Formats: sequence, structure tokens, C-alpha cells
Amino acid sequence: MAIGDELASLDFEAMIGGPLSAVVRAQADAAVTSVDFIKAVGFDDDDKPAMITFEYDKPVETEQPDGTVSVEVKPFKLTVPFLTMLPIPFIRVDETTINFNAKITSVQSRKSTTEHGLNTELTAKAGWFFGSAKLKVNYSYKRSTTAKQKIERTYSLAVHVRAVQDELPAGTERLLGILENAIEEVPA
Repeated sequence: MAIGDELASLDFEAMIGGPLSAVVRAQADAAVTSVDFIKAVGFDDDDKPAMITFEYDKPVETEQPDGTVSVEVKPFKLTVPFLTMLPIPFIRVDETTINFNAKITSVQSRKSTTEHGLNTELTAKAGWFFGSAKLKVNYSYKRSTTAKQKIERTYSLAVHVRAVQDELPAGTERLLGILENAIEEVPA
């Protein structure tokens, strides 16, 4: 398999689309979590704003009939919608970076060896009227081929997501404005 074929066989749509789909789902989950937080913390079981009441003493100036001003400490109650006192989590994905690295190392080697062998032996006998000779020849041929192929594959996928606290949506801002108007201070 050629190195180009190796990369072409990778499912880039899943490798890039998968993390991006996860980021979109996370963004949607964050929005639902914000709504659930507002419902759970900001409202009671009757869908009325959850209120908290503080009691405190406050100096109050009173003008006397003779024109003098007296200061008297009186108890007061302050009723505040609980939701206006808390930061509302509204997370937005600001940036997503997907890094993919592929390292494919291919090593191919081929080794051929050839051996030739030639052995000869000559024996000769000679007499007065006749002679004889004997020749022995051995020839050998050997060839061996060895081939190796080694492919190393290393893949890495890094996904970096940067989320930030976003500005509240206009509807949530308006809800908090209405709830702030419900803050009430009365003498106890």
C-alpha cells in the first residue's frame, strides 16, 4: 500500500466532524443547563420568583415639630429575588482547534545474493603406449533473495476547546431587570 493510499483511507469527515459535532452538542447542553439553573434556583414550585428576606437596622432621620432632626435606629426588611444575587452560568464556546498529525514511515529492503562454485579435478595417467586422463568438473549456482517491508503508523488527534462566560441573552437580561424592580425595602 502506498503512503498516499494510507492517508486516503482515513475517515477525515469523522475525525473532523466528530469533534465539531461534540462541540455543538456541548454548546446546546450548556444552554439547557443555564435554563435549568434559572428554573431551579430562581423560581419556587409555584413558578413565582424565589425571594430572600434580610432584616437589618437602619438609622432614620425624623424632623421634630420644633425643627430639630433626630436620628433613630429602626428595623427594616429587604426582600430580594434570589436570582438577582447569583451569577448565571452562560457558557459559550469561543474557539475550537482540531489538530491532526499523521506520521507514516515505510522502509523497504531487498537483498539478493548469488554464489557460483566451480570445482575441477584432473587426473592423468600415462604409460609407454597409451595414456588416460580423467577430468571431473563440479559447477554450482545458488541465488537467494530476501525482501522486507516495515510500515510504522502514528496518528494523533488533539481537540482544544476554549469556552468563555458569555453575555446574557436579551431575554435573560430583561428578566433580571424585572426581578430587580421587585426588590422591596419596608420598615419591619
